[in-house]
Amino acid sequence: MRSWLDASKIYFDRRILAILFLGFSSGLPLLLVYGTLSYWLGVEGVSLATIGFFSLARLPYTFKFLWAPLIDQVRLPVLHRLIGHRRSWALLSQIFLMLSILGLGHSNPAQTPETTALFAVFVAFFSATQDILIDAYRIELLKDDEQGAGAAMYVNGYRLGMLIAGAVAIGLSDWISWPLVYTIMAGLIIIGMITVLLNREPENLAAQQQLEERNLHSAQLIADGKAPWLAALIANFKIAVIEPFKDFMTRAGWIWVLVFIVLYKMGEAMLGAMANPFYYQIGFSATEIASVTKVFGLGATIIGGMIGGIVVYRYGILRALLYCGIVQMLSTLLFAVQAEVGHNVPMLMAAISGENITAGMATTAFVAYLSSQCNSAYTATQYALLSSFMAVPRDMFAALSGIMADQLGWTFFFVACSAIALPALLLLVWMQRRYDTAVDNPA
Repeated sequence: MRSWLDASKIYFDRRILAILFLGFSSGLPLLLVYGTLSYWLGVEGVSLATIGFFSLARLPYTFKFLWAPLIDQVRLPVLHRLIGHRRSWALLSQIFLMLSILGLGHSNPAQTPETTALFAVFVAFFSATQDILIDAYRIELLKDDEQGAGAAMYVNGYRLGMLIAGAVAIGLSDWISWPLVYTIMAGLIIIGMITVLLNREPENLAAQQQLEERNLHSAQLIADGKAPWLAALIANFKIAVIEPFKDFMTRAGWIWVLVFIVLYKMGEAMLGAMANPFYYQIGFSATEIASVTKVFGLGATIIGGMIGGIVVYRYGILRALLYCGIVQMLSTLLFAVQAEVGHNVPMLMAAISGENITAGMATTAFVAYLSSQCNSAYTATQYALLSSFMAVPRDMFAALSGIMADQLGWTFFFVACSAIALPALLLLVWMQRRYDTAVDNPA
């Protein structure tokens, strides 16, 4: 077992540092079609109903798994030979992402909201495509025990990108025009492009083998009398769509892996949905909420993510998942204490510190776990699917949190949020004992 000092040295690895910048490039576009765009639309006098419909522009983030198989299997002409499969797709998506952000910033939402909405869809689509590539690149570039550190740097870079595209972009709008704000944001995508060009293409022998099998299958279909175009279509569909699902669903205990993914972050998702109403109801001012939960909380989350990466590197993914899950479950109880104490800023700082540090730890371990579940032959497809399952608690079960808070009251609501984490931890222990290989890296 590595010492804590030896484990912390992983963050000085060139590949891990590169992932920090890729995470920044991945996190930057999100708020440009979310909170920042909504703020801009409000400033321009766009109706609330229209602003609400703009949320549909973010659907590509939800459905990115639909075109992930294409990215896994299709090699880009010329660029593939020059810089490799993953890097060529990443660079192409970043070029179109930059152009889309420029188009969005130079549209006129007050006069032509349809054009603004179209460019917002383009930004979301190419941003989601970049996410697919960066996730696959990160997973293929790192060893299994390095996934935690990679996840920590990716998440921290992602949060930094969101901070720049959110608070910084909105702040700049007081001094410069919105087209210029979005032009600056588009220019920052160059950070990700430079990172892609300065780092090597990960070696992926499994994916190369899949391409050879696809070509053999296509040749066999042609020999059996199929037209060449039909043979190529069938072979590509088999390798790109059927095989990734088949590979995952033939593993022992795969259904329990999906159940665990849904359950692991449920308590955190339900707490997050009710956190701001809770702060307001017990008497915290907007300034106190912003300074403690946003600025102070962001720092705590970043520290927690770094600690989580070290825990994964030192103890391995499964033990890190268990340890980080336990401390996050216990830290949630600090909010129950806050509910009893009421308006108390030092207690809020303690609660935010505990929850955000342990949430950062658990998120890092969890992303590393999802990464370990991907066969390197189908990295982009399988990670896109698993990350969609990860979003289920946030998008569905968190909707029940308001009902629970009304029925239980704040103190017992937070106790319940803590208790909800227990089934996932018990399931993890059971899976470790019953399926020794069900949660190992399959490639």
